[in-house]
Amino acid sequence: MNALGARLGRLFALLALSLLALQLYFLLRIALMLVVAPQSTTFQRSEAWRLLTEQHQIDWTQEWVDDERIAPSLKRAVIASEDAGFTEHSGIEWDAIEGAWQKNQRAEARADRQNDRLAQRKPAKAGAPAPAKQVVAKVVGGSTISQQLAKNLFLSGERHVLRKAQEALITYMLEFVLGKKRILTIYLNNVEWGEGVFGAQAAARHYFHVDAAHLSPPAAARLAVMLPAPKRFEKNPGSAYVSGRSAIIQARMGAVDLP
Repeated sequence: MNALGARLGRLFALLALSLLALQLYFLLRIALMLVVAPQSTTFQRSEAWRLLTEQHQIDWTQEWVDDERIAPSLKRAVIASEDAGFTEHSGIEWDAIEGAWQKNQRAEARADRQNDRLAQRKPAKAGAPAPAKQVVAKVVGGSTISQQLAKNLFLSGERHVLRKAQEALITYMLEFVLGKKRILTIYLNNVEWGEGVFGAQAAARHYFHVDAAHLSPPAAARLAVMLPAPKRFEKNPGSAYVSGRSAIIQARMGAVDLP
């Protein structure tokens, strides 16, 4: 029994050391980003692999630009759209996460009720239209810009407690080591703005044929609208929804403080 306890103790000690080493690895990688721009993110590498396996080629556009070469209008638009409290919070807004969780619970409950009604319908007769597809709840997130960057830089898209805990730790590391201005610069240079379109410079050239430094407030607001679902909005960047939402964001941009 004592021998078993000793082995278990060594196992737990090894696991603890491994976990500590992993956190140290993340911390050193983040510290390096103070002076060296990240060459790629975990999300970008997964997207490159998807494009290669699905399309057998990688059409990719990305160019790093320093903070002074990104229009202030784009910074304000992205903060207004994605994380209004960016300059004030310490990396995570727990109230926003709780609100998103409650909203997702209600959406899942509605989807379950609709799917129950679909399941209770009589089977369609021969030649009749196929039954409606299952309803999938629309999930929203409450992540800050810092959390989004933490996830995209290092983590997978899986949703479970351990991954969210690691995301929180990396988020606080980013905030402590890099600060708001550097976080925003790295985020804007690596975020997805369409299939194979990453970063502010690539997005500005792709959609408006200008450099990121010369984006007008209306153009910046339109790019900010696209961020939650860039592949969907890429198909119709001039849609009524994008136009209406971008007008709201543009109205909010004047109240945004930049880091």
